[in-house]
Amino acid sequence: MSYLEDFYNAYDEDGRLLSRCGQVEYLTTMKYIRQCLSEHQQARILEVGAGTGRYSVALAKEGYDVTAVELVKHNLEKLRAKLDGTEKITAMQGNALDLSALDDNSFDITLVLGPMYHLYTREDMLRALSEAVRVTKKGGHILVAYCMNEAAVIQHAFLHGNLKKVLDNDMLTPEWHCKSEPKELFELVRTEDINSLNSELPVERIKLIAADGAVNYISECIDAMDGFTFEKFMEYHLATCERQDLIGASNHTLDILRKL
Repeated sequence: MSYLEDFYNAYDEDGRLLSRCGQVEYLTTMKYIRQCLSEHQQARILEVGAGTGRYSVALAKEGYDVTAVELVKHNLEKLRAKLDGTEKITAMQGNALDLSALDDNSFDITLVLGPMYHLYTREDMLRALSEAVRVTKKGGHILVAYCMNEAAVIQHAFLHGNLKKVLDNDMLTPEWHCKSEPKELFELVRTEDINSLNSELPVERIKLIAADGAVNYISECIDAMDGFTFEKFMEYHLATCERQDLIGASNHTLDILRKL
């Protein structure tokens, strides 16, 4: 936990999602959240790993009944500071691995948009997903975000010149799959890893999308775009983010599941 606390105490997560680059991920994720919401009347929403509340607070301010669970106290304080008291939101400290404070089959939509980044064993990943599924109503949606392996290899090892460090520290398997440890902060997966996790859960996939696609490869270009160009880029991205031939190279994916 100390690695995460140290990281998020110093990291500007709001700033990341408010940048041009971060807006692509945010706008894309919100588009698909809204698609799921359209299937549920008076939806109850749970966000596990709510961070500083970029999604939870926005949805609560739109009038949805939201429960936000966040592990890191610093993030939770920032989330609560955004509220004016009119929102129907419960913000609580908690762990994605243990949602025992929440009842079975309670939520129409469960968002898991951060925890899978920081779980380093298959056992913990399955435990977190199982908890998210447990508290979701049958027929409800679970939206799960992942950090992808190939984007990390291409950008961190090659583009940013860290290949020697990566090899010297034995951070890659012979198949070029990143070896993640808590001190490295992020767990990196491939689509087959996600499929393998889902195969053990009572869910069906609705869609697997590239939440930010090529954005981080061309971040300087994206951040320099004028409003018209960025609007057109978003049109392009949203038109292509469901193409499965592009999924693995995205920095983040969003797995949209339905509980059976």
